[in-house]
Amino acid sequence: MALGRIGVCVRVLLHDIPSKGLCRGLIQSDCMTCRVGAKRHLLSEDVVKLQEFQQRKLTVALQVSGSKSHYFEVFNHKLMKKQLILKDELKLLLHLCQSAEDMVTARGAIYRYHEENSNVAFGEFKFGPLFMRLCYELGLEEMAAATLRDKDLRGFFSDSTSFNIAIDMLFMKGLYESALDVLRDMKNQGVPFNKDTFTLATGTCYKLNTPESYRICTALMEEGQTKGHMIPRHAYCFTVALALRQNDVEKAQSMFGQIMSTDSRICQNLKVLILAMAGAVKESLFVLTQALGSSSTVFVKKPEFAQEVVDLVRLRSEDSPLMAGVEEAVSRLQNTGQVTQRSLDEMLCHTPTGKRRMPIGMMEERLISRRTLRPLQSTLLSE
Repeated sequence: MALGRIGVCVRVLLHDIPSKGLCRGLIQSDCMTCRVGAKRHLLSEDVVKLQEFQQRKLTVALQVSGSKSHYFEVFNHKLMKKQLILKDELKLLLHLCQSAEDMVTARGAIYRYHEENSNVAFGEFKFGPLFMRLCYELGLEEMAAATLRDKDLRGFFSDSTSFNIAIDMLFMKGLYESALDVLRDMKNQGVPFNKDTFTLATGTCYKLNTPESYRICTALMEEGQTKGHMIPRHAYCFTVALALRQNDVEKAQSMFGQIMSTDSRICQNLKVLILAMAGAVKESLFVLTQALGSSSTVFVKKPEFAQEVVDLVRLRSEDSPLMAGVEEAVSRLQNTGQVTQRSLDEMLCHTPTGKRRMPIGMMEERLISRRTLRPLQSTLLSE
């Protein structure tokens, strides 16, 4: 009888479909709501650089003489007259945008600028990320997507950062189909994928959770591996989770086996989930038991498992000789605080912390050599 409920429980565990009364309360409706609402962005501040951009905007606003409205009025007049737009003028305009109305002018300026400069190199400065950060700041994800996909602007957004920021915006708002459309356009335009693109692409496919998105996800991963791209662990985790959602345990095992380091919390949860779905209760019990004695010091964080994951292991062990051992292991994990109510979806759709910046105080301390106690040379500081 227990085996008859396992298929249903797994589908509820990995799908964003609210279901009441299934699996004897294994998944509560409020947990499902939490999982559906897990729409945090996937790019770190190191990539989006929103705070840095906003600080720059403030600096520019303080330096500009005259009112912002007057500058926009003059600029709109230039657009009507189809006059030449210089790089510094466009840069200043983008830094002065504060509303959706301002962005209409900014987009018109981009079209005009691209029309005049489409056959020449733009130099080192890229306007694409600047425009996308504006959209990010003002919550204009639809404008960002439409502008990226506009055929009249082909070549203007030639960098992966612009596309990544746009996909991240759409992901955060739950607009996964639109995010996938932007991803397709990125590929069609020949813009190279980087590690952030793979995370966003697999995350979007995971959220869509359709046979088509699964096909796209696996194809992207296989192509990336063939071409030698650096694929981050987060992308592998999304792919594994999507494979499990699509009941392809064999593919999930294959992808999980390619992760170089599996010591993260989400990897440990996925490992237990794969084993449980594959019917390897003994092996999943071993992982849970091993986590209990993984660290003897209070300063090292012990592995945590989602309630839904351990409940699935318990369900798999029903009416088997391992049932008592599983119940004991789960009880001990709960007593040590190693069972969390955070869902797998919340673990996957987390915001990365990015690179840790050295505090100013530590930077000041490094002005003196730790070895000689003498002042460091400027050449060393520059490195």
